[in-house]
Amino acid sequence: MDDTDRTLISLLRRDARTNVATLAAKLGVSRGTVSNRVRKLEDEQIIVGYAVRLRPDAEPGKIRAWMGVLVEGNQTRAVIASLLGEPAVEALHDTNGRWDLLAALRAETMVELSRVLERVRLIKGIANTETSILLDSYR
Repeated sequence: MDDTDRTLISLLRRDARTNVATLAAKLGVSRGTVSNRVRKLEDEQIIVGYAVRLRPDAEPGKIRAWMGVLVEGNQTRAVIASLLGEPAVEALHDTNGRWDLLAALRAETMVELSRVLERVRLIKGIANTETSILLDSYR
């Protein structure tokens, strides 16, 4: 990857629906060059997909939370596999610091969130968790 690829990825991160002509103009290259580079980045699986992002308030009935997870010993891989099998885990991140993992959770109701927390706490290899309900997002 060179600087043009990195700039192209940056532009696509801001708006993956930007048309090839606009990308070419911003990069100072031809439309064919943009198309070839995007195809190459996709073929090499540097770009692995495109997604729709919703405003945090677009689904007002959803409860979102962050859960810090402390893993016992060397059980991280098993814990990750278990958490990825939990439907309420929207995203899972490996981190440093106080928590080994950070999970983004989503539930329809507080009762459902409580059940999710119960299931997660029963996963073998989890030493401790701390959950914070997301109240608002600013960006």
